[in-house]
Amino acid sequence: MFDAFTKVVAQADARGEFLNAGQIDALASMVAESNKRMDSVNRITSNASKIVTNAARELFDQQPALIAPGGNAYTHRRMAACLRDMEIVLRYVTYAIFTGDASVLEDRCLNGLRETYLALGVPGASVAEGIRKMKDAAIAIANDRNGITQGDCASLMSEIGTYFDRAAAAVA
Repeated sequence: MFDAFTKVVAQADARGEFLNAGQIDALASMVAESNKRMDSVNRITSNASKIVTNAARELFDQQPALIAPGGNAYTHRRMAACLRDMEIVLRYVTYAIFTGDASVLEDRCLNGLRETYLALGVPGASVAEGIRKMKDAAIAIANDRNGITQGDCASLMSEIGTYFDRAAAAVA
């Protein structure tokens, strides 16, 4: 897992080159936007339980067979495992947002997740839909303009969306 700075330096070092102006400008922009990034992570983290619970509720309303007898989230134990997995994905997404790098999400959360779900008979499409619902809720919370660093957050919200999209694609 590399943060954005370490990743840029490691890539330049592997090529035996100095950092170029574009790389320095991109990192400077990231520093300038860091308060917005931290505000977003803080908001998502502070509302994690609500994000997961509401996403699960919406998913089960949309796909009631999941919680019906014989469904993948039927019984308290399976429901708890489902909510735990959604929370884990959300936690790793916040790590990716904080570092500006998806490698921690890919390496420690998504790598092999599809295969695990296939082996357990968990419907990947339903998991992906739950992740998309968390994405919508997290972006709405992170993009709320009240009480955070002001400025254009469009590129950060887009970045946040890509982390959720990666997670959804990894399990579908």
